[in-house]
Amino acid sequence: MTTGSVTVIRAARLIDGSGEAPLEAPVIVVRGTKIEAVLQGEPPAGILDEAEQILNLPDCTVLPGLIDMHVHLNQPGDGTPADQWMREPDGVIGAHTAVAAEKTLDAGITTIRDVGSRGDTAFHVRRTHEFGYGRGSRMVLAGAPVTITGGHGWHFGGEADGPEGLRHKIRSLVKSGADFIKVLGSGGGTANTISWLPAFRPEEYAAMVDETHRLGRRITIHCLNATTIDQVIDAGADQIEHAWFMLDDAGHQEYVPAVGDKLAAAGVAITPTLSVGSYCIRATQAKETLTADDEAYLRRWDMMLADNITHVGRLYEAGVTIVAGTDAGWRFTPFDALPEEVALLCRSGIPAMSAIQAATSRAAAVMGREHEFGSVKPGLEADLIAVQGDPLTDIAALRDLRLVMQAGTAQAGAVQAGHTPATAAAR
Repeated sequence: MTTGSVTVIRAARLIDGSGEAPLEAPVIVVRGTKIEAVLQGEPPAGILDEAEQILNLPDCTVLPGLIDMHVHLNQPGDGTPADQWMREPDGVIGAHTAVAAEKTLDAGITTIRDVGSRGDTAFHVRRTHEFGYGRGSRMVLAGAPVTITGGHGWHFGGEADGPEGLRHKIRSLVKSGADFIKVLGSGGGTANTISWLPAFRPEEYAAMVDETHRLGRRITIHCLNATTIDQVIDAGADQIEHAWFMLDDAGHQEYVPAVGDKLAAAGVAITPTLSVGSYCIRATQAKETLTADDEAYLRRWDMMLADNITHVGRLYEAGVTIVAGTDAGWRFTPFDALPEEVALLCRSGIPAMSAIQAATSRAAAVMGREHEFGSVKPGLEADLIAVQGDPLTDIAALRDLRLVMQAGTAQAGAVQAGHTPATAAAR
């Protein structure tokens, strides 16, 4: 039985992550770190008498704490090139990782999945949090992403080649504490890598999937082209990051319906990371003067983002499982970008309720953690946010936070003016 202090939360409505219609006038009872009950209307007097804190949140919607399925806590998200930033020592990288984890929590993101960090830097920050020092989102970690020698993201330290070398690398990552394995299956933003071709041979993908599953982990693979997507589905990958359809270095793409159908049939989830393009465009447009290179960069990302939004809509229509992740830290993507990602999913044609699930319950299920968090129901961790208004009618409401609670603890400063705990007399 869960023990601990009792908090009662009353709000206008609850979106619990199940996909069902919102519950009006909800009462959520939190005991210790867990959700004890979800009620409607007036709570029993005994619960109110027992409560140490009552949070009245009129005109607010309560939701599960958000989950960002694709972040890089090591990275600054300010446009600094990765090959420059990663020259910094582990102490600097680790310190930034701690600050970034705190930023995500303040944005209502109670769980993050870090898909690429250098060495043990993120593991060390998580261990520090376990001792009670510092604060931040719950960290689900891959450690260094596996890449070919000189491949995309080689700066993180995950280079390996050949089936046996790749198996050894995966064993080393699990030894360090990796919750899952991330593979950079094609090139990307790293210099001298090729985004429109697979980075590994089919037998190498197969070896990585086999070794990961043998060790009881899930594996997700960065894919920026249709050929790589096709090959990693055949290898048995659990998930795909980006799932773009690039044809060349100029950023041209072409959706391949057969690959979309194959993704849906295989039940392989994707994380589209639409935010990257959105923030690249914003950062470039914000410059006082645009050079010819800036203009070309802007045209490229305008084209790519438009294509990616269209392709996500087609993948959704094909029945592909979609979860929300931002690529926070990479390029210009900030650590509070998840509401932007959810809004972009809506722009692709995904209904608001499903887009919210992509950043809550569905994200937890894709990680295999749905029995711990991601929904508002008894027995789960009390990871909750409250936002002003109704995100089903205006998805931008996800940015208007009034409460952030992680594992039963309301974060400092999160309960806003007008939504303060009730006094004893008001109970």
